[in-house]
Amino acid sequence: MLKNKFLAISFILFVLSNFSLKSQNFGTVTGRIISQATKKSLSGVTVRVLNTTLGAISKSDGSFEIKNVPVGIQQIQFTLIGYETYVYSDLSVISGKPVFIEIELVEKVIQLEGAEVKSSFFQKRIDAVTSTQYLNFEDIRRAPGVQEDVIRATALLPGVNVTAAGRNDLIVRGGAPFENLFIVDNIEVNNINHFGSQGSTGGPLSLINLDYVRNVEFSSGGFGVRYGDKTSSITNISLRNGNENQFGGKLNLSATGFGINLEGPLNNKGSWIISARRSYLDLIFQAAGFGFVPQYWDFMTKGNYRIDNNNTITFLGISAINDVKLNNDNEDKKYNNSRVAIPDQYQNFSGLTWRYFFDKGFLTSTIASAYTRFTTFQNDSNLIEIFRNNSKEGEIILKNELDYIIGDKSEIIIGNQLKYGAILDYKIKVPGFLRIDNNGIPQPLELDTTFNTIKNATYINFSTAFGTSKIAFGLRSDYYNFTNGSFYLSPRLSYTFTLNENSSFILSLGRYYQSPSYIWLLSNKEKSLKPIMADQIVLGYSHTPLEDVKVQFEIYYKKYENYPARIFRPQAVLSPSGFDDVSSDIPFGLEPLSSSAEGNSRGAELFIQKKLSDIPLYGLLSLTYSQSEFTSLDGLTRPSSYDSRFILNLSAGYRIGSTWEISSKFRYATGTPTTPFLEDGKLNFERYNEGERLADFNSLDLRIDKRWNFSWGMLITYLDIQNLYGNKNISGVRWDKRKAKPVFQESLGVLPSIGISAEF
Repeated sequence: MLKNKFLAISFILFVLSNFSLKSQNFGTVTGRIISQATKKSLSGVTVRVLNTTLGAISKSDGSFEIKNVPVGIQQIQFTLIGYETYVYSDLSVISGKPVFIEIELVEKVIQLEGAEVKSSFFQKRIDAVTSTQYLNFEDIRRAPGVQEDVIRATALLPGVNVTAAGRNDLIVRGGAPFENLFIVDNIEVNNINHFGSQGSTGGPLSLINLDYVRNVEFSSGGFGVRYGDKTSSITNISLRNGNENQFGGKLNLSATGFGINLEGPLNNKGSWIISARRSYLDLIFQAAGFGFVPQYWDFMTKGNYRIDNNNTITFLGISAINDVKLNNDNEDKKYNNSRVAIPDQYQNFSGLTWRYFFDKGFLTSTIASAYTRFTTFQNDSNLIEIFRNNSKEGEIILKNELDYIIGDKSEIIIGNQLKYGAILDYKIKVPGFLRIDNNGIPQPLELDTTFNTIKNATYINFSTAFGTSKIAFGLRSDYYNFTNGSFYLSPRLSYTFTLNENSSFILSLGRYYQSPSYIWLLSNKEKSLKPIMADQIVLGYSHTPLEDVKVQFEIYYKKYENYPARIFRPQAVLSPSGFDDVSSDIPFGLEPLSSSAEGNSRGAELFIQKKLSDIPLYGLLSLTYSQSEFTSLDGLTRPSSYDSRFILNLSAGYRIGSTWEISSKFRYATGTPTTPFLEDGKLNFERYNEGERLADFNSLDLRIDKRWNFSWGMLITYLDIQNLYGNKNISGVRWDKRKAKPVFQESLGVLPSIGISAEF
């Protein structure tokens, strides 16, 4: 099957390279420019295509248009007095349709005497704090080995590790995957993955269509009070609007599936987007004779409309269908399938956002819903069901936020978010041999229950600049009606000291709370669990020696309290990262827990990034050293399950002319702790995380892209080779019943993939 795919793509490339279509050498760049602080349109912005004489001035509605722009990758500069000059360095111009971009400019609040006006290739934020990085569409699309997955791309950033090569469960500064927050266009989503892990945030692949990602803001700590109910990180995904000038679309054949995107203008006051994708993993798995055959669909629609100069509305809807078919036609397949919890899921989240603008700020209101239906089961090798989980989790979300500018250098943000757990329905059966307590006694669990919850967060943040400094202070109050204690206060502070135009120090400290995942509540008495608490302090230094180069160094310390300790496993804390075999441990936190464990994480991070500029070289280096440990009910301190001490990412790419691009990524991470097995195949929790560490992870990925421009649009093809030298990386250890011994879970060897997309 794979050989046939390569032959087909090779034939297409040969035909395209030898068959000439009449193409145009020029395209049109259009867009809209707004203030990041007030979200209002900016007029009078000078827009220039660098290295050309082309340019434009934005109109009263912030729009601009530049015609006869040479096709290929262009750099667009945006300049306005009183605002930071910004260069968009990765704009792909095609001849078939106008390219539409949306730009937010940051107002200067710190004026340095004698400082020259410089362009920046790095996106800035008025509320920038420590530990925050930004990725745009091209940063993610061209990254080798990430399969155009938004979440996998963030694993290149400092402080981030993953649990296994085939998954995107993020380990951020030693925190478990369930500690990460994901936001899509102002909607908080518990899990944005196909086959997502219940009660956590990871999965094999993101369901977000990369083609409509405008940028991703990732913070590994120290974030402000508008974000909460998570203790490790936020991934804030902003989706772009559709093309406001003409109808267009895209056909995709990627490493994981194929799909179609369509977009166009809406009554000259907005735009619309629709997309649909289907995986072809089932075709490959069936052709290869696998017994486990997964497939998925996902769909997205978005519309935005400017009612008038003061009011806009935006609608977003994303849904996914995930299912697995089993082929049990021989004993080997029956055995292999008996070691996997089969996940069938339906996911949907949608929301309507209204934004009202006034002279000194804006008001944003979002009403949304998020729903997932989980159907998970596992059979033994005789096809007898041993585990069943039929669950529904749905929330209704109402969020209101006021951003108000005070004078020239101060801002106040006031907000409230209400989450109503309207659909929490669980039908679960766990037999006793899968749920044994610390005395070796089976504790079967069978329940059929429904309940509701309320989460409410109210927050206020004030920031101001004085001299060469900026300070922000915020206070957040979280209310949970299902925890031991209802109200929790989180003060947070950040301070920035600007040394010069290129350098600054940033300090942030604060308290963070996270409520228990809904499924954890099922095995515990009502209101017996407390929210996890984490106090964090981060000190950072940022330096931009060149306008396209950034260097950042940070040290951090994070202290946990009220962490969920496992009563049946008194040596351990809860640290699930997705279950592919419920017989290996008690799944999904379906066990008695105690909010009494403590822990800490500490480390240092170096990050260097080079943006694409006149020098057609781009890349990044991230280096992390960290330690994380927890103390559970037995009073002993042990390394955490995700204690990987060193992580190195080195990624670089080079553009060859306007049509070819080659990039590569090397990743290295030291191994995490393991727990040895007893002779009967059960984990020896007396030596929890005291076994031999896994072998160090290292892999090299390579990607080659080629673009063709035609009169109707553009064709992009790529070859992506993961694990180029075929290293058998080990992601874990599991017990093999047939061999009666532990075996390593090894990754695949060399994994090539190919893709082609036609944009029109």
